[in-house]
Amino acid sequence: MSAETKMQSSEHKATILDGKATAEAIKAEVAKSVERLKREFNVQPCLAVVRVGEDPASEVYVNSKVATSEALGIKSEHHHLSDDISQNELLTVVRSLNEREDVDGILVQLPLPKHIDEGLIIETINAEKDVDGFHPVNVGRLSLGQPALAPCTPAGIIELLDRNNIEISGANACVIGRSNIVGKPMAQLLLQRNATVTICHSRTKNLADVTNQADILIAAIGRAGFVRAEHIKHGAVVIDVGMNKVTSDEEAKDFFGEEAEKRIAAIKKRGFTLIGDVHQAEADKIAGMRTPVPGGVGLLTVAMLMKNTITAACRRREIKLGVL
Repeated sequence: MSAETKMQSSEHKATILDGKATAEAIKAEVAKSVERLKREFNVQPCLAVVRVGEDPASEVYVNSKVATSEALGIKSEHHHLSDDISQNELLTVVRSLNEREDVDGILVQLPLPKHIDEGLIIETINAEKDVDGFHPVNVGRLSLGQPALAPCTPAGIIELLDRNNIEISGANACVIGRSNIVGKPMAQLLLQRNATVTICHSRTKNLADVTNQADILIAAIGRAGFVRAEHIKHGAVVIDVGMNKVTSDEEAKDFFGEEAEKRIAAIKKRGFTLIGDVHQAEADKIAGMRTPVPGGVGLLTVAMLMKNTITAACRRREIKLGVL
């Protein structure tokens, strides 16, 4: 069946999965956990965020994380370092945070300047404080199905599916993308929940023939509007991890369908609008549910960072709250 035929035969519009509502629910639970930790155990969780240089996107992300921490009662520290800091100096900062008993979570905002080995910095973070879930120890624990601090975006997607009563067990799940941050850990988490998992990537042959068999399709490849009708099974749940900029009116008309006028207005106002890796207008005519961009997975990432910080604080002190 051609993409055109698929769209013509579809009479419904995909239900939007509200990432904001799920993120707010997670944050509310975190705030309650923080209150209990303070009241019952005299513990105030602390998240230390390290940012190197003046990358504008990193500044926005870090400010959001710090603000969210403070709003939920988590103590936050923002260590903003010069982009000409040496690798050894940065390692010294990380090691000092490792040694501090009052710091529960450590996050080094990526990307780092080219002269710094990101892998070495990540490996130096204490795995028990690695709230990003990137340390090889946490990666290994995750692959073995052991308790681990899981990467925030994949963990947030699992929360989104669960809280919207989307059955994972027995589902055919397909992940487009094999990054260490999203694709690989996403596949591991789905496999742990008894999904049948396929990972696709740039070398996958006949991609649409694989992806349109998926009950749950997760796109994490960084290509604007790449996933189109031909890639999607009728009624599938489509999770869009991408975050790409659209700067032309013509692209907006193609990608956004009924929302095109609103998106064109955004382009005129600030020079761009955002789209994920999924072609929104086509997905709406095929998918059963989909996440929006913005307002979808991105909000869950910060919420899960907060949850990981509480988890780390509890595990380090062998505290069981019963809600994490």
